Amino acid sequence: MMKNDDTTSVVLESSVQEEGAGPSRLEAEEQRKLDAYWRACNYLCVGMLYLQENPLLREPLKPEHIKNRLLGHWGSDPGQTFTWVHLNRLIKKYDLNVIYVAGPGHGAPATLSNSYLEGVYSEIYPTMGQSAEGMRRFLRQFSFPGGIGSHCTPETPGSIHEGGELGYSLSHGFGAAFDNPDLIVTVVVGDGEAETGPLATSWHSNKFLNPVTDGAVLPVLHLNGYKIANPTILARIPHQELESLLVGYGWKPYFVEGDDAALMHPRMAEVMERCVAEIRAIQQQTAAAGGTTLNAETLASAAKGLLFIKEAKLPSADGTAVVVEAGRRGFRAHEIVDVGREVKRREADYRTGRATLRALRDAI
Repeated sequence: MMKNDDTTSVVLESSVQEEGAGPSRLEAEEQRKLDAYWRACNYLCVGMLYLQENPLLREPLKPEHIKNRLLGHWGSDPGQTFTWVHLNRLIKKYDLNVIYVAGPGHGAPATLSNSYLEGVYSEIYPTMGQSAEGMRRFLRQFSFPGGIGSHCTPETPGSIHEGGELGYSLSHGFGAAFDNPDLIVTVVVGDGEAETGPLATSWHSNKFLNPVTDGAVLPVLHLNGYKIANPTILARIPHQELESLLVGYGWKPYFVEGDDAALMHPRMAEVMERCVAEIRAIQQQTAAAGGTTLNAETLASAAKGLLFIKEAKLPSADGTAVVVEAGRRGFRAHEIVDVGREVKRREADYRTGRATLRALRDAI
């Protein structure tokens, strides 16, 4: 999120459609602690990139304190740590079940710094405790011979997505959310990564998410303005064009941008609370309505061309009705196919109401 001119820009996106309850105000003391934690994370990120000795700068910096070869990207780190610290606030406040997926390439310092500050890293690797010597070892190992890579490699506690493959973060986020109804997956998408084919396509994954049986995915489009060697497209197009693009994908974007942390923290807290409230609202509303948010007319129109109608040997009208009802009840695609066959086999029971779609599915 940090450009070279220290301008911060974040796009938060929510796939829900209804406004939730208004967010509470960020208190001054809470903001002070958030900012202090964020700055500590950023210090560790810089230390991982540059330092092999003198981790706390207790003596004047010397050339021999600096790594001979620098690997890793600073550009995505402040934005990722900024997102992480605000997620921590909401997790504590609302007892949320949240995981974090880091997409930007070579942005592992953001994840590693939080893991270290939270104490998890030292639990797994006791030689890198929260002391001056432990910190020296922790900073030195990053992108260093015999150490760890600049992505969230398997050595990183809790890592399920290495990052740096560029293009798969959002699809991995959806994979984690499917069949985990209590989970919110926050995916930070790098604006360089966003130009890859896999990432550009995976915005459409929201079409496959069921608000009742699946969790939620909250992408954070990280606009720091540059990829590895060039300016990025999404950071350069007009604001309205970017918003229209995301709305067209089926998302509801919020923009958090600026260069003053004192103003950015309250705005980020407000937007993230609103996103979580809206996610919960649509999940609850959909569950109360007894199905998904899929439009019945759209399903009915598409159902006539589905292969399963032919395979199940159902008349088109009956096949359409089965798809609409099964879709409302959150059935998976393969379940709809199987239920279609059962409807044909037990047609009399289905038409008289002695066998419901759910009962037919459960009997398979």
